[in-house]
Amino acid sequence: MDAGICNIHHMPMQWYTVCGAAPLKKLIILMKKCVSIPVLLVGWLCWLCSCTSGNNDRVSAEKILNTPPYAGLTDSIQQFPKNQELYMQRAVLLSQNNLHELAMADYKKAWEIKPDEFVALKYVSNLMLVNKPEEAIRLLKESLAKWPANPDLHRRLGEIYTQTGENNKAMAQYDEWAQQDSMNFEVWYEKGVLLAQLNDTPAAIQAMEKSYQVQPLNYNGLALASLYAATLNPKVITICDELIRKDTSGILNDVLYLKGSYYSDTKQYDKAMQLFNECISRDWKFADAYIEKGIIFHDLKKIDSALKVFTMAATVANTNPDAWYWMARCYEEQGKKDLALVNYKRALAIDKRFDEAREGIRRVEK
Repeated sequence: MDAGICNIHHMPMQWYTVCGAAPLKKLIILMKKCVSIPVLLVGWLCWLCSCTSGNNDRVSAEKILNTPPYAGLTDSIQQFPKNQELYMQRAVLLSQNNLHELAMADYKKAWEIKPDEFVALKYVSNLMLVNKPEEAIRLLKESLAKWPANPDLHRRLGEIYTQTGENNKAMAQYDEWAQQDSMNFEVWYEKGVLLAQLNDTPAAIQAMEKSYQVQPLNYNGLALASLYAATLNPKVITICDELIRKDTSGILNDVLYLKGSYYSDTKQYDKAMQLFNECISRDWKFADAYIEKGIIFHDLKKIDSALKVFTMAATVANTNPDAWYWMARCYEEQGKKDLALVNYKRALAIDKRFDEAREGIRRVEK
């Protein structure tokens, strides 16, 4: 039973003894007349439940910690109770086995023995796993006071603020980090990601440009190229070509896709089709490339060709809602409303927020 929830209608028999052996009817009358009695009863019952639950939890924890694979580390901890490394080893092992509540006690002990940056980050991750973001934030602030130059601490605090919906605090955190270390490409990247999530695309582009300028890498370059492509900025071609020249991490297909998307959105269909075909030849399961290729055929009013490509997209990725949606569009334009309805419904079943598919259903059902 939860220590914070007690049901007075399920009082055990010993309660009557606690209340002076009063008969049940008399007890009910007393409870109606005096507010303090039910308050005391509920409080006492909650305390009893808490004690029982706490005892059971301690017994269960001791049993787990004294059986393999934790028993050896537990014995060592008993012999060397000030050894931080032993607590960390057991905490990591417990975490690997999804015993995060038990691991939390070991991370806390390791932190108390010797606070350091590595332990702080591990402890913070554990606190988030057990849904204690407030404690994680407090620990990160305490850690940043000790190690203000640690980028991982800054990043983690910003991430947690974002996860908990405190976007203003997250932005303030990234701004503070940037003031301390303006030449750290990560701070600008993280800030750019947050700004993109907040739909402030111009500011996101500025942050990503700064990140890429400081340290041109594949992942921040790809993020910047995506923002350029979304805003039809021709700079996407330049940065994609740079990424292609130095590609060593297998991002080439994503870069080709971005270039193709830009050419498609700017009606340069021949260049776009060439790039989407290259994507598919490199990875025949690249569903997005099929879909973009099909959209080009659709825009060119080549509905039969578009339908064949969308059907292939649904074949290689049958959980892609866009594939089914565009198949439905083609069937609707061919006057095949029954097939259109089936495919609109498939798209909506995969993505419940697919408003265009929902509108398509309403349209063909009229």
